[in-house]
Order: sequence, then structure tokens, then C-alpha cells
Amino acid sequence: MEMSMASSFSITTCTKTTYPLSTPFPFKKHLFGTTLPCCLSAKVPLKLCSLNPLIRTSIKCAVTEAPSEKKGQLMRRSDIRNIAIVAHVDHGKTTLVDSMLKQAKVFRDNQVVQERIMDSNDIERERGITILSKNTSITYKDTKINIIDTPGHSDFGGEVERILNMVEGILLVVDSVEGPMPQTRFVLKKALEFGHAVVVVVNKIDRPSARPEFVVNSTFELFIELNATDEQCDFQVIYASGIKGKAGLSPENLGEDLGPLFEAVVRCIPGPKINKDGALQMLATNIDYEEHKGRIAIGRVHAGSLRRGMDVRICTSEDACRFGRVSELFVYEKFSRVPAETVEAGDICAVCGIDDIQIGETIADKSEGKPLPSIKVEEPTVKMSFSVNTSPFVGREGKYVTSRNLRDRLYRELERNLAMKVEDGETADTFIVSGRGTLHITILIENMRREGYEFMVGPPKVINKREGDKLMEPYEIATVEVPEEHVGSVVELLGRRRGQMIDMQGLGSEGTTFIRYKIPTRGLLGLRNSILTASRGTAILNTVFDCYGPWAGDISTRDLGSLVAFDDGTSTSYALISSQDRGQLFIGPGVDVYKGQIVGIHQRSGDLALNVCKRKAATNVRSNKEVTVVLDTAIDFSLDDCIEYIQEDELVEVTPSSIRMLKNPKAAKKTR
Repeated sequence: MEMSMASSFSITTCTKTTYPLSTPFPFKKHLFGTTLPCCLSAKVPLKLCSLNPLIRTSIKCAVTEAPSEKKGQLMRRSDIRNIAIVAHVDHGKTTLVDSMLKQAKVFRDNQVVQERIMDSNDIERERGITILSKNTSITYKDTKINIIDTPGHSDFGGEVERILNMVEGILLVVDSVEGPMPQTRFVLKKALEFGHAVVVVVNKIDRPSARPEFVVNSTFELFIELNATDEQCDFQVIYASGIKGKAGLSPENLGEDLGPLFEAVVRCIPGPKINKDGALQMLATNIDYEEHKGRIAIGRVHAGSLRRGMDVRICTSEDACRFGRVSELFVYEKFSRVPAETVEAGDICAVCGIDDIQIGETIADKSEGKPLPSIKVEEPTVKMSFSVNTSPFVGREGKYVTSRNLRDRLYRELERNLAMKVEDGETADTFIVSGRGTLHITILIENMRREGYEFMVGPPKVINKREGDKLMEPYEIATVEVPEEHVGSVVELLGRRRGQMIDMQGLGSEGTTFIRYKIPTRGLLGLRNSILTASRGTAILNTVFDCYGPWAGDISTRDLGSLVAFDDGTSTSYALISSQDRGQLFIGPGVDVYKGQIVGIHQRSGDLALNVCKRKAATNVRSNKEVTVVLDTAIDFSLDDCIEYIQEDELVEVTPSSIRMLKNPKAAKKTR
């Protein structure tokens, strides 16, 4: 290795890149523990290919092209950066966006701002996860940075796949202890396929058991595994604490703010490649709705410019076109949409006035417009049946109860949710909804019940395929973080569900073991509650779709039967005191029930019919003393728990106020 120190220095290896260092803070180059001072006004030629690829704590932006570069008619805009922030669930992505917005002075100093600002949906705030991707923007120096916050759960991967069409680079947020997780792999794979630049942010660096070197090495190995190019593998690493709002180039030396992160975005993410003088092209990547404005198409202008009041052509990929007019035009500034007269190519905007616009359609020039390639998302793997409510309590709590209401709402969901599919079922009042996982469909069910819909859903089933004579089923990669003392019971549980162990290792100093399995999607149905029971509530389960593989054989997901109400009526303490000896109950006294409703879990296999409405006989015989009735606390099942619990011959009744389980009247009776 040769080194010359002057106004610039060079390291002689195989490829050469030149980086200007006109930055407000001193970057330092760490190579094998040696600190190389950098002259801020110099240009630093670096040749890095023969260095250890896992030592990655320095500014390297191999993907960035010169802002003024032209390729034919294409050029780069230097004043805009379009980025998506992607990560596995609970790796601190939305919290990091909060800090970025605050430090970019999006809010007043005295303004009261809630936590996780981007999670504006009620369900998102209740569950603590991001479900829908959302846009915002900040200005750093003279550069506008459009930021898109994306979901971290694999079931909402369709949202991530969609928005990758709008950006040129991603911030890949990775937890400093856990490292790359299943969803990290999924979103990174999609970003690399698009050829996007990647800045890796090792977040939560202030955790006591942080292991940044392991995390960076694991991320690099993931890049290699996903066949990333040499330029993409030469990623920039930023160490950050999202909750403290600090970032730096080394884990031991964080700055006072997120300045290093903003600099890395401006340097390492290229500006949008545009055809400034070409015919208008804008791909509708997302759809929003407002009561007064109607449907709003959100997307990036790829070529030309878009003006308010402009007549446009709306094209699909099949060359079917229609005409429309842009009534209003908005761009994203800080945390709101701001009206604009004109939007130039490269910027992200929102368009009003086209009432029938769909995701994946192109808004193009009226005379010379051509469609852009449509958005493609991966196929669903799980399906559930939706049907009208036929229980004796139908219409008591819901506003929309008919099959027409249900059909309209389900097909309306397809306009926004590209990863979901809806088909008509065997009867006129049944519909088959397919999604990327049970959570994907459960969020739809939760939204519908909050809107006043009343309906029934069946148990989740996997979507199988046939390749020749072989039956293929979906497999997923499941990762479990569990304390060491519960590893045995978790491994036994996964083994019974046809899981194959891929990896097992200890995590830091927290006494936690990390287990990775390849398991059929069928084996995951109802697994979450079983794992929590086996680990006394301490295990964390994450899954992501892997591939289709050969049928794994029969899998038993539930050993115990159900306790079923014998008759209609109101439950009584007198009846429940004897019923609770048969198993665990879902109801307490004074609850209205009907014949066929599931009121508890039987302690043995097979179902058992109970009379939970029996009253004490009113006679003139008095006992010598009062009998104290002590009832066990009823199990309170959430919507997710109910959907995990039910089997083939059972249904979940969903209403705005209640969630009940019942035996399917159309299924063969197994009650003894």
C-alpha cells in the first residue's frame, strides 16, 4: 500500500474514485485501525477494492454520478434527493424520521409534536407499526430531500415495492444488536434489483449490547448474498441513535446532531435522472383520498413538467388511454402538501382532478405521451373467506351488513392495496381475499369493522401451486429471539410444525438466542400465541416469504377442542362455575350468547357443548350459608388471536363492537 500526504492522498489498489470534501465537519478515514486525516478543501482519490471489504466506517459513494451528467437526453438534478427509509419492523425507522424532521426545523421550537409523527393512522399508533407508506420532505442547505417512510412488516411489502419506483436511493436502517432481519433482506433485495444506491444506518447504537462491527459485516454479507454490484457493495455506513437525534461516522464518536446522515444522503444518493425537455410522464405510485378533493394521485414526474390546469392523457400499460385535466397540483414541503403551479421532472407531487386514476397508470402528455412500465408486486401467499353475517345477532351493531356492501368495500380496497386480491366465492355472499400474510388481511378486517361493517371470516389458508405432478406450498424464513432458558421448548414447537433450522447463535450480552428456521407458511398459522406461551411471553417472532417448495406433509396446529354454547341466552355465574372445570372460558357472566358460539377452549381434544345460561333453581329450600362464587378471569382474545385460533369448521364474527367465534353451521359437526 502506498500513501502520499499533501493536499490530497491516495491509496493504491485497483479502482479509483474522486470525492470532493467540501463539508462542514471533518471526515476521517479508518483503515485497519489507522486514522488518516483528510484535508477538507482537497479532493481525495481513493482506491479501495483490495482492502478488507468488512472494514466500512468511511465516506464512500461509489454509486453517485456527477449531477450534471448527461446520457443522451437524460440528466441528473442536483437540487433534489428522493429517498425511502426501509427497515425491519421495530428497528427505529419512524423514530429516526422524527429526529430528521425536528432537526430540519419542520416544526416550530414551541410546537407540541407527538411521537412517531409519520404513524398518523389510528391502527398504526395502537399497534406501534407502520402500515402505509407516507411522504414528507425537508430542506438541507440548498437540497430538497423527499423522504418516504415505509412499513417494516413483511406483510406490507407491497407498499415498499410500490414506492421504490419513486426514489433513487434508500436508507437501510439496521438495529445495532439484531443486525439484518428477514424484512431487511426483502426490501434490500428489491432496492438492489432497481439499481438504487444504499446508505446503511446502524441505528440504536446507544444500546448497551450494541455490536456494530458484527452488524456491518452481516449487512455486507447480505449484499454479497443478494448479488449486489461492486458499486452497491461499496455502501456508506452511518452510526446513529434515532431517539437522541445523533449520528456519526464511527460508533464511538457520534456528532451532536444528524448532520453526518444528511451529508451522506446528499453525497451518496444520486439526484433523479430526468428528461427535462421530453414529453410529460408521471407514474401514479400511490393513491390518497380527501372528502373535498376526491382521489389524489401521488408519484414522481419522470420527464417533462406538469402544470396546474394542464390537459393530460392517462395511459395504462396496455396502451389504453383516456384524457383528463389536472385541477390542482401539490408538492411536499416539510410536513404538508403545498399548492404549486408547475412541477419539474424529478420531484414528487400530488395530482387532483383525475377521479378514476389507478395505481400503476401513467399521467402523460396529451399529444405525445407514452406509458411507463407498470408496477409489479409479488403474489399473495395466504387467503381467507369473507361472508355476510348469518349469526342470530346480525344487524345489532353494524351499519353495513349486506353482501353488496361487503363486495363494494372489498373491491374498493384493491384500488390502493396492490398486493391484495379479491375473488367471488362459491356463493353470492362469499368472497375470497388473498394477501401477503394473515396480518395483511387482519388490518383490512380491523379497518372495515371501524367503518361500521359487520361480516364473518374463515380461517386463513395457504395458496398452493402445482408444478407438473408436484404440489408446492409457500415457505417462509422465521426468526425467533428467545431467552436461553426457553430455547428448548421453542425449538421443539418449530420442529413439530415441519420447520428446518438454518442458524442458531447468541445475541450480545443480553442472554438472548437468535434462531432462524425455514418453515411452511401452514406451520406459522397459529404459531405466534404458541411461541409466546412456550417462552412465557418473552419470544419475538418475525417471518418473511422465502420461496415455494414441496408439500411438507400434514401439520397439526391445534391439539385442543372448543367449548360451544348449548343454547341461546345470557351467561350466568351459576353455569360458568361448573363450565370452567372443562377448560378456559372466553366469556364472563351477563354476556349474551347464541347456540353454536365458541365460549372457551376445551382442555381435551374434540369439542364439548355446554349450557352457560343455566340458572339456579328458585325453590323455598335455603342453604345454611351463602356459597361464594369464584370465577376465573376470562381470556380476552384480540382479532389477531381469534383468527389464529379458529380451524376449518369455525368462523370469526366481526362487528364494530364485538368479536365472536362460532362453529360454521355449514361445516360437518364434530361436537360430541
